[in-house]
Amino acid sequence: MANTLLMPKATAVWLVDNTALSFDQIAEFCKLHPLEVSAIADGDAAQGIKGMDPVITGQLTREEIAKGENNPDYRLKLSEPKVRVPETKRKGPRYTPLSKRQDRPNAILWLVRNHPELKDAQVSRLVGTTKNTIEQIRNRTHWNSANLTPMDPVTLGLCSQIDLDIEVQKAARYAPQSEQTDETLLPASETEKLSLDDQAPEEKELDADAVFAKLSSLRGNTDDDEDENNN
Repeated sequence: MANTLLMPKATAVWLVDNTALSFDQIAEFCKLHPLEVSAIADGDAAQGIKGMDPVITGQLTREEIAKGENNPDYRLKLSEPKVRVPETKRKGPRYTPLSKRQDRPNAILWLVRNHPELKDAQVSRLVGTTKNTIEQIRNRTHWNSANLTPMDPVTLGLCSQIDLDIEVQKAARYAPQSEQTDETLLPASETEKLSLDDQAPEEKELDADAVFAKLSSLRGNTDDDEDENNN
């Protein structure tokens, strides 16, 4: 298995709270967008995710963090794992221990809200549930819907961050692309034509005789007023 950072969002939460690294450095190390790291720092993202110390897990050293804090341009390097664990392929739905089964509805609600692109079969594989339960939580018909709280299944220990990332990538790969609408501006000739068409009829065609007659009458009234004043 390739050397991959485990639980990148939880690691980013810990680095934001416990180091002076820049958002760009954390984003680069955790493979996240800098804006997402900024949202984590503001409390707008990764709510309910408990930070994970990458030093304890052996994925980062204190010396590496110090290098990054002293040099904003430095890019953190992931530590080589001391033990190589072969990747095992799992078949069928995930088994969930009895002690954690009560948390599954909260995890399902979190997945439905944060990753609506996931299919029911993918959610079932991640947390070991049934399609009927997923549908009830989606439609808010679950018997305990009023008391459910969305919680990250990775934090609950129902699945690994790697498994979640794999399922999200699969869903994004097969998701239909939204049609892009052409919202370019109309040519100036067409906009001018539309503006002329919108004008009132009296603005388009002016009666020249009526205009001159009106001016003549006004001028005549003005001359009469001046004669009266002179008398």
